[in-house]
Amino acid sequence: MARFAAILVTVLSVGYVRAIAVPSTTPSGAVSVDPSLVSVSIEFFAFPGYTNITGTNNCLANLATLRGAQPAVRIGGTTQDRATYNASLQTAVNYTVASPADAPTSLTYGPSFFTLANGLKGDVTVGLNRQLNNQANTLSAASLAKSSVSRLLAFELGNEPDLYSSSSPIASGTGWSNSIDISNEAKWFTALAPTLGNIFQGAVYLSWNTSTLVSGIGSAALATIKTISRHSYPQSACGGASTNLPSLMSHSGIVSYVSQYKAEATIAHNAGKKFFLGETNSATCGGGGISPTFGAGLWIIDYVLQSALIGVDRLYFHHGTISNCAYCWWGQSAVYSPYYGAVFVSEFLGTDGAKLAALDNGTSAIAAYAVYSSANAPLRLLVVNTNYYNGTGTRAATSVQFTGLTTASGTKSAKRLTAPDATSRTDEGAQVTIGGNGTFSGSCVRQGTEGTESVAVNGGALTVSVLASEALIVYL
Repeated sequence: MARFAAILVTVLSVGYVRAIAVPSTTPSGAVSVDPSLVSVSIEFFAFPGYTNITGTNNCLANLATLRGAQPAVRIGGTTQDRATYNASLQTAVNYTVASPADAPTSLTYGPSFFTLANGLKGDVTVGLNRQLNNQANTLSAASLAKSSVSRLLAFELGNEPDLYSSSSPIASGTGWSNSIDISNEAKWFTALAPTLGNIFQGAVYLSWNTSTLVSGIGSAALATIKTISRHSYPQSACGGASTNLPSLMSHSGIVSYVSQYKAEATIAHNAGKKFFLGETNSATCGGGGISPTFGAGLWIIDYVLQSALIGVDRLYFHHGTISNCAYCWWGQSAVYSPYYGAVFVSEFLGTDGAKLAALDNGTSAIAAYAVYSSANAPLRLLVVNTNYYNGTGTRAATSVQFTGLTTASGTKSAKRLTAPDATSRTDEGAQVTIGGNGTFSGSCVRQGTEGTESVAVNGGALTVSVLASEALIVYL
């Protein structure tokens, strides 16, 4: 407790008070949250390798324990459109690369690929090849997956077709556009649905608006679609592009960024389809300068909750080449800083959180949320201070006063997520902690005793202090 007292003194000397009213019952703007809101995408060729990492099962299990439901897993990505199914292959995948850090330009995969997929405990979406225009091969693979993967949710046919070109085999030399893709998806879905069922994940776009597909694909093809997927990366590190951590973790920036998906989510829901950010993370091409940091973990918390508020049903955070993946949450024998954010937001939502509400107006660096029970009572509060602290100078802080609590006096407990600064990386030896001492082993086993802070309630109000680049949960 001495450490927490020291933090409080620092906050009171440099901070200021922000007052936030907590509605005593679920407010009208609150939204329901999918138990698998925080989910995972794994690059197609790398998936078998992830099943050999102890941390994979443990990291997913930690999230499942906190939320009461397994995270969903999407298997796909760029290499799904480079993959050809081989029913005679004795291994899950077969490919050759110059370096273990590379992704293959072509690969084959066999029946045991789906045996591994069947070992996943949550919903499974399988991405298959459409770009190579071999419908018979894709159907052969999908038929086996349908009979082998017990928790199969959907099939993706093609990855990011907005990045296909006239030279892609699927284009047949006639050009490529959004309207052509919509027509092509319709042909594939209606051709394969009699065998596979109405089980397709539509769109899978990085840049095109998914609403064009929902409105333009036609009723017959739309009936075969189960879910709609949009891919989302706030920043890019491709081709030498620069990334910016303060911008990534900015609360007002996150609010603005996710707002672009609200209309798409609404249109998908009106058509009776779930709307997913089916592949997402901090930056395309990995974003090594920002992605492995504690700041990215804070971004995950705020990004997940803001996405839920505008209608995103699930976010699938992408994991790429093992040991060469800046935005991954875990690796061969390590757990990285961003994973702590995924755990913390999952703990905030919990197994009993029925509705999520934003308590701030989204224009400052301070994010505040409340989660409500099915009985419409507030359960937990969350503050994320997205002010950027890089480890130099004074670490400023904000005191947040929550008013309108149903408890007039007494104490509540709080749990803090912190690190030395926003750039802290566990893979470089920095310590990220939950509750003062909670961390994860290299195999993603929780270790250390997590502590809580006592917060006094006076006159139906309580005040908490949160340092720049830090987050706090209050248990009501």
